[in-house]
Parts: sequence; structure tokens; C-alpha cells
Amino acid sequence: MWYQGVSGFAWWQSLAATLALTHVTIVAVTVYLHRHSAHRALELHPALSHFFRLWLWLSTGMNTCAWTAIHRKHHAFCETPEDPHSPVVLGLGRVLREGAELYQQSDTAEIREKYGKGTPDDWMERHIYRREHLGVALMLVLDVLVFGVAGLAVWAIQMAWIPFFAAGIINGVGHAIGYRNFEVPNAATNILPWGILIGGEELHNNHHTFPNSPKLSVKPWEFDLGWAWICVFRSLGLARIPLVRASVVQVPGKQSIDLDTAWAAISDRFAIMSRYADRVIAPLVAQERKRAGATSTRLLARARKLLSRDQTLIDPGAREQLERLLQEHPSLAPIYQMRLDLQEVWQQRARGAQHILGALRDWCERAEQSGIDTLQEFAAYLRSYTLAQEHRLATNSGNTP
Repeated sequence: MWYQGVSGFAWWQSLAATLALTHVTIVAVTVYLHRHSAHRALELHPALSHFFRLWLWLSTGMNTCAWTAIHRKHHAFCETPEDPHSPVVLGLGRVLREGAELYQQSDTAEIREKYGKGTPDDWMERHIYRREHLGVALMLVLDVLVFGVAGLAVWAIQMAWIPFFAAGIINGVGHAIGYRNFEVPNAATNILPWGILIGGEELHNNHHTFPNSPKLSVKPWEFDLGWAWICVFRSLGLARIPLVRASVVQVPGKQSIDLDTAWAAISDRFAIMSRYADRVIAPLVAQERKRAGATSTRLLARARKLLSRDQTLIDPGAREQLERLLQEHPSLAPIYQMRLDLQEVWQQRARGAQHILGALRDWCERAEQSGIDTLQEFAAYLRSYTLAQEHRLATNSGNTP
């Protein structure tokens, strides 16, 4: 029938095809725009890159330079008034409703020039792909030609897919609701541990912790579909991955804190702070709740989160609760202060490797002299850090971890 287009698809076949097409768009966004263009986490074969550019022009009208520039600015000014789409600043509702509009408002020539360096600037980009409306109009024609009348619905879903899931869900919910593996100085969360529907972008806290990693999953139970596609592309010779993460190892029984320890600890600092929450804060909070027994309060139930939260994310209400917690349960104060001191070690890394080395040694000595078992065990854990052999020569040639 003419109204079914050249494909002659039944409604369920058109639906399956729509889901397949939108998935191609998701892969193009997460692999090409996000991990390749914005963060340079992997290299793509020119043919694959150009396919993604063409597909995004048709299915979203998005420009590589604009998207890359706005995303880089988001990382540079995350959760501040300069952030193009922070729900912490603008409110979750607005980011969910107006995600695409916020992108458009941020797309200026100045932002493209400042943050869009290294993006394509060839003849196709200047004369074809920057004419965004032409691409989506052509996609409308193609959808109607292939799917018939149903092509109107197919096209509408394609046009709404990225504004809803990427601009709305990831930029909104991904900075408001979910779980956090790492206490980074922004509100990024992992929405779900299985990054399937949005190609792995659901693991947003992991991404903000390791923004230059092409793999967004960290824990054994997490799954990143975008990384699975990258592995497929790599096996076909269409992708190359320079480095996933700096290689650090623990050497049981290692006693000395040397430059390799400093380099390794700096590289793995977010994982170290996560382990501090698990191995130092959590056991002592559990002891305090057991000691309190029937008089245990709701405040103690929130103690681990309050003691582990990054300072920049503690609002006035939470800060008041934290102060009351430390006053009512003074045994928790030393581990909280040692956590702040350990974070301060990382903040001093610009002063050079030798300074970091001295600060790390001092922290471990104070932890060992604290008389707190979990702190002493954690100091031994830090001492065990070193670099894997393949990274040792490269890092020792520099000065700052």
C-alpha cells in the first residue's frame, strides 16, 4: 500500500525500525560526540566519524563543534552559574523541560571558538552540516518515503529522542537523582548501573570522575553499552583507545611512600576517597550506632553520607546536621577531619610531586598514630600504592602528579 511507504512495514516492524534508528543516534552521541570529540578518549576511523556526523545531521540537526563546545564548558564550570545546564543552579524541572533550549541558548560563536577547538572544519562542515534545518528536513522526507504515513511518527520520535534522553535525562536527572560511586565536586550521579537505553551515559558520576576514560562503567555489576560498541569498532579496526586509565597497583606489605606512591595515589584519588568512606567511615559509624543502641537517631542513620559528602555539595541544612552530628558524637570527628586533610593532599598537587610526597607521608604518620584501627589499616593501604611498570618511566619524567 502507498501509505506504508516503500518498505511496506506493518506497524510493529516500523516500531522496531524506529528503535533501531534511535539507537544508532544514541551510539553516535555517546561514542562520537561525547567520548571522541569532546573528551578525546578514543580515536575513530575517518569513515566512521563521517558516518556519525552525517547521521547526527539527519537525525538531530546537531553540529559537532557546538555540541563539543557546550559540553566542554559544562565540565569546566559544572554546577556554577556558567554551567549551560545545571539542575543545581536552574532547577531539575527546567532542565527536564527545556534541555534542548538551554543548549541552543548556549550555542554562541564565542563559545564555539573557545571550547570547540579540534572539531571538524572541512568543506562538508562549512557548507552542508552547519545547515542544521536542512538535515532534519531531509530526514523527514526519507522517513515518509520509507515508512509512508507512519514516517511522520518515526520522524517525530527521532527528533524528540535526544532532547528528552540526553539534554533532559542525562543533564537533569544525571545531576540530581541516583547513586554515587565517587564524591566528585559536582552533583553528578549514576542514574542506573546498566547503561543500555542511553548507551552508557546513565553512568554519569563515573564519567565526571574519569572524564577522559572511554569506558563509563567502573564497578563489576555496571554495564556500559557504549563501551561494548567501542570494543566492536576496535575489533574492526575502526577505533583506537590510547589509554583507559592510568595503571596503578597495590603491593601487599609495601612500607615506603615514594614518588611512585604519590603518582599512583593522585591518579586513583577518587577511588581512594570512595574506599575511605567504605573502610574508615562506615565501620566507625556502625560502631557508633551499635553503641547508641535504642537511642540511635535519624542523624546517625545519615552519618555516613554526611561525613563522606564533598564539601562543595553540602547545603546549609546538611551542614547544620553535620555540625550537630560531630557535637553529639565526638568519636566521629577525627575520621572526618582526616578525610578533609586527605582531600587537601590532592588539592596541593599543583605544587609539585615532592610536596605531595611529603604531605602524603605526614598524613599516613598521623593516621598510624591516631590509635584508630581503621585509620591505621587505611594508612597501610595507601603505602601499598605504586605505578604499574608501563607508567613508571612516563610519570617520573614530569614533576606534578
